Amino acid sequence: MFDRYAIYYTPQGALAGLGAAWLGWDVAQAVTRTHPDVAGVDVAALTETPRQYGFHGTIKPPFALASGSTEAELRAATRDLCTHLSPVTLEALEVSAMGSFLALTPCGDQTALRSLAAEVVRGLDAFRARPSEAELARRRQRRLSAAQEANLTDWGYPYVMDQFRFHITLTGRVARAEVESTRVTADALFTPLLPTPYKIDSLTLVGQRSDGNFQEIERFGLTG
Repeated sequence: MFDRYAIYYTPQGALAGLGAAWLGWDVAQAVTRTHPDVAGVDVAALTETPRQYGFHGTIKPPFALASGSTEAELRAATRDLCTHLSPVTLEALEVSAMGSFLALTPCGDQTALRSLAAEVVRGLDAFRARPSEAELARRRQRRLSAAQEANLTDWGYPYVMDQFRFHITLTGRVARAEVESTRVTADALFTPLLPTPYKIDSLTLVGQRSDGNFQEIERFGLTG
């Protein structure tokens, strides 16, 4: 039994290996990895904040399991849902700045990806426990828009549905003066391993352990 669950997209192959080393945590194998030696960059410090989540793109944000639901039921429902969902092909992924942090973000049209994420959020929502008042208050400290507030109320998280922005987080907060140089460094490492076009053909059910780290429970192909 995990503290929370989430639905991720987790890359595979060489890109997954680099991402696990970069962050220092392998979400698929649930083991720590040695950071790459990058001149002029303290990779461990740079990736401390996103490390526990692993190398991933969030599809359904972390949630506590609703009373009366079981992990086995969630796993079965996720497996069934994925048999009705089709793979998504993106034009590409690129290293970019999202405010004060860096991430891999999609290029081109993202309509199919947003639709996929919405289907997952909606389709598995019965397994989500209502967030506590403390969690709701914490979310609202960020001055949510009306649409984000509606998502928080309806789905337990502000940045879903029409507010969803797919990204694979690479860093925590980066000083403004260092954003571009850090982006160039990350780009040199990650871009050679990013296929074009980029296909998302599976989703991963993950759980958050008592130490805060997320780990893979099961990966499901999108076969709809």
